[in-house]
Amino acid sequence: IVRLIIWLFLALAAIITIFPVCYVIFGSFKDNKELLVGGSSILPSKWVFDNYVQAWKQANFATYTMNSVFLSLAVMLISLINASMAGYVFARKNFKGKELLYMLFVAFMFINVGSVSLRPLFELAVKLKMNKSLLAVAIISAGGGQATFIFLCRGFVNSVPKELDEAAKMDGCGFFRIYYQIILPMLKPILATIALLSFRQGWNEYILPLVFTMTNDKLRPLTVGVNMLKNAGDGTAAWNIMFAGATISIVPILIVYCCFSRFFMGGLTAGAVKG
Repeated sequence: IVRLIIWLFLALAAIITIFPVCYVIFGSFKDNKELLVGGSSILPSKWVFDNYVQAWKQANFATYTMNSVFLSLAVMLISLINASMAGYVFARKNFKGKELLYMLFVAFMFINVGSVSLRPLFELAVKLKMNKSLLAVAIISAGGGQATFIFLCRGFVNSVPKELDEAAKMDGCGFFRIYYQIILPMLKPILATIALLSFRQGWNEYILPLVFTMTNDKLRPLTVGVNMLKNAGDGTAAWNIMFAGATISIVPILIVYCCFSRFFMGGLTAGAVKG
């Protein structure tokens, strides 16, 4: 009975997770009138493939895709460097206020100021003259998941025997050299997890790019460009075009996950170490 309940719960969770994706994919093959009529079947009565052609032309997918790739890669690189270095320092270095600072990092795992911080961040970017590129968006977005990534890295570094550090010191290695020659190669499993999570974070970012690219549509990533497709209709919201664009934008991140899912699961297990 317990096993049956578990399977029913997992099946329900899978349906809740998968249904919106299936709704968008099948909706991308419907005409707009069928989508606007309530109570219609999830499967299209007539398959309209022209939605994808219209979405590709109207959303400037070539430019927006390159912007999304740049933003995602930048967020990923910043997250990998910051999290690995900070996790190593918190695990191996002793300094005043270390535990207090680490507790603040962990506390921010459960705090999300959201759109409240958009205005001061945008004004700061304007003063630093960084509001005309996606680099500022990447730096701000990368800071959103740093607490979680540092927590994972510190736990993994704590699982590495300190005898390796001592042996490296005897060979003349300094603190930073131990990091990039000893610790960093051993962090590969958890870094793979951080890379995938941060890449997804950059790819799905919407509010920040929307604010920072309001005056420059050439810098828009796919998330912003696809949402603009809703206004492609003649007087009514073109949900069919937007669904087609959303389906196209989902494909790259699914490919990335399918290629690196085994590293993702292995990294989560390796990082689940009490530090």
